Amino acid sequence: MRMNAKQERVKTGLSGLDSVIDSLRIGDNVVWNVPSFAEYAAFVRPFIRQAQKDGRKLCYIRFADHPPLIENDEAEVFSLEADIGFGQFAEHACRIIKAQGRRTFYIFDCLSYLLSSWASDNSVANFFRIICPYLYKLDTVAFFAVYKNHHSFETISRIRETTQVMIELYNDGTSLYAHPQKVFERTSPTMFLPHRFDNAEVFTPVKNSLEATSLFRTLCTAPGAGIRRAMDAWDREFIRAEALLGTNKETEKNAAKEKLVSMLMGKDQRIIYLINRHFSLSDMLEIKNRMIGTGCIGGKSVGFLLARKILDNRQGRPYEKYMEPHDSFYIGSDVFHSFIVHNGWWGLLMEQKTPEGYFRAGSRLERLFPEGGLPPEIKSKIKEMLDYFGQYPIIIRSSSLLEDGYGNAFAGKYESFFCSVMGTPEERYEDFFRCMKLIYASSMSRDALEYRRSRGLEEADEQMSLLVQRVSGSYQDHFYYPHAAGVGLSYNTYVWNRNIDPEAGMLRIVMGLGTRAVNRVEGDYPRIVSLSDPELIPLSDIHNKMRYSQRDLDVLDVRREGKHCVSLMQITKGELNFDLNEFALRDFETERRLEERGRLKQHIWILTFQKLLRGSFPEVMKNMMNILEAEYKNPVEIEFTLNFTEGSEYVINLLQCRPVQKSARSGAAHKLGDTQHNRILLESNGHFMGGNVHMPVHWLVFVDAEKYSALSLTDKYTTAKTISIINKSIRALGKSAVLFGPGRWGTSTPSLGVPIVFADINSFAAICEMEYDAGGLYPELSFGSHFFQDLVENGTFYMALFTGKRESVINFDEIARFKEISGTIIEAEAHVTDAIKIYDTGGRAFLNSDIETQKAVILA
Repeated sequence: MRMNAKQERVKTGLSGLDSVIDSLRIGDNVVWNVPSFAEYAAFVRPFIRQAQKDGRKLCYIRFADHPPLIENDEAEVFSLEADIGFGQFAEHACRIIKAQGRRTFYIFDCLSYLLSSWASDNSVANFFRIICPYLYKLDTVAFFAVYKNHHSFETISRIRETTQVMIELYNDGTSLYAHPQKVFERTSPTMFLPHRFDNAEVFTPVKNSLEATSLFRTLCTAPGAGIRRAMDAWDREFIRAEALLGTNKETEKNAAKEKLVSMLMGKDQRIIYLINRHFSLSDMLEIKNRMIGTGCIGGKSVGFLLARKILDNRQGRPYEKYMEPHDSFYIGSDVFHSFIVHNGWWGLLMEQKTPEGYFRAGSRLERLFPEGGLPPEIKSKIKEMLDYFGQYPIIIRSSSLLEDGYGNAFAGKYESFFCSVMGTPEERYEDFFRCMKLIYASSMSRDALEYRRSRGLEEADEQMSLLVQRVSGSYQDHFYYPHAAGVGLSYNTYVWNRNIDPEAGMLRIVMGLGTRAVNRVEGDYPRIVSLSDPELIPLSDIHNKMRYSQRDLDVLDVRREGKHCVSLMQITKGELNFDLNEFALRDFETERRLEERGRLKQHIWILTFQKLLRGSFPEVMKNMMNILEAEYKNPVEIEFTLNFTEGSEYVINLLQCRPVQKSARSGAAHKLGDTQHNRILLESNGHFMGGNVHMPVHWLVFVDAEKYSALSLTDKYTTAKTISIINKSIRALGKSAVLFGPGRWGTSTPSLGVPIVFADINSFAAICEMEYDAGGLYPELSFGSHFFQDLVENGTFYMALFTGKRESVINFDEIARFKEISGTIIEAEAHVTDAIKIYDTGGRAFLNSDIETQKAVILA
């Protein structure tokens, strides 16, 4: 039946044209390549009249600012806004078509008008490649138009490959000509000749060479016409802007800059304001020169470029001597959609946008993306970029449209990958493309989708741009790494000492790659630095200084893929290209003990960064972040590397900057006062984050440290799933709950704590990490990590309890007096549920904290 339906003839309303192309067929998409709107309208109007005469259901998709092609009483009109972006525009169009059902006829406005909003031929071609097959499956007939000399040869070629019928129109001033370029499964001896439109019944083919030559010389070879048509609309915008650079036309230059900003830098108006304030027209052209594809460069790219520009524009350029230059590249957001369209996955992406398909289709796309291919023109551009970088290690980083904006950091939700293999050009390309596809796949990971849903962004147009950066660092044998790297926050939400000034900010710094600064890793701890007192550390005795220090480094090994962990001892066996005394102290006590046992073979070092922190570095970092915060009018988070040059001078490579939520500093102080009339369930001095709070506590949820440690690996993962079930119950019942557990929350390693992602504990009002020395489970003061960012964005209060110290008290006898309700909330194996206890306080407990006294208590 479907095959018969496709053979059904459809009249165009012009019998002469029907004779030329043997009529239309059900399923045909007809693209008119026209010199102006008037010629398109001349063929649309007869088709409308014929459709009405034949009793066809007719719809008009309206999005351009040219005159309407249809009156309201002739068809159902659907208006779309192209400014919402390619993805949402295409999604809305598909929804309209789906709702109209089969055998509906369509008139679309001229597609060329989409360029005013998208500025990309590639997006216009992708839209048609999505819509045309969708309409064909629904047995429709649809009219489209594109303006001649507005699109590149590649765009017209893609549209022609996709459509069933393409007809080019010519107007020589006296006659109108129709020239069929493609007619699916139909042919005749004269079908593909130009035909003069004499009247509705007569289309006369141009059969002699004299008339044909005269026609085409007049219309198709005007000076510059071929060059203009061969060029993408995207490139034309930049060429126009470049032509203005050497002129004094400041008004035109500023307008051109703002146009390029809108094309490249996203839609966050607060960010756009800063870009227009700090970037010049030449800056925008430089970004385009280092870009692959079209579209936006994404939030991460915008953030790091903007931060650098703010500092570079500072009067006197005081930070120029500290800043390492960059030569980054950007893969535009349109490439992401081209990748999806090229591999035929657009329908699955539309399913993912529905509530029922949000996770299901997302999971399928996550599995499919690593198997996809790229359009050839993108592949060739990537190879050119890789030739530029040569054999230096590079990192390919996510830079999505929504990433690193005001209110939505997406910290750690999308992947980044190092490409360090010194192979052949083809091997380097395959390694890069594999990583590129994995980053695309991470946009559909459950953690990322949960995050978007929690932020109300399920339907937002999220495209994945990519930032490609040369890895900052140097070689030591076959290892490559920066001397130090870390995270900085302009506002210190973790104030563990009453003398700390939170406005001074904080750092989280490691030796080697910065991955250990943003992630929680087994058995290792970065250096936490309060910039108001850089030498102050959260845990000051020598035993804790050793336990809570960095032992291993993340480095690149140019013989193998990805990053690798090596011990500090292994690194210090080789000849370092900088003075380790800048970062570390000799552990003479441990050396003496090892020497007594006959085991000492080299010096033992503790990474404290003490000498570095006694120099100018802390003040430089504090001032830089203060300047950025002042410009953003919001606290900021940065990522950076540090490398020493000859003469022990250092340079900083600013890799990322984003505004962060400041909820942690809000709220009036709640004085704890006299607590003798309350039952103290918990008391902690220091080691909390979340500001001054006074919140009710309905549930106290405990994971018993001793019982959890005794569980099998499988049961530890079952414990994590059970906590996730409790998390959902809290959300459903509207409870305010505090979660207590041994070691670290948010780890993926069961030996360090319950292996759970933040999305599975995000309904808890507060979480607490508890020390369990017997099981080797310790809190990790991960302030500045991606987990920390999740806590801040979610407004989750955090505590770390070191129960072996007098400053931390937890009264289990008092807690046990509340009703234990675990059995009514969770169902699992007895030995798993026995490790989890839920106590219902009946709303009689409260969590209070006071930054000034550095005390947090739960009272009842």
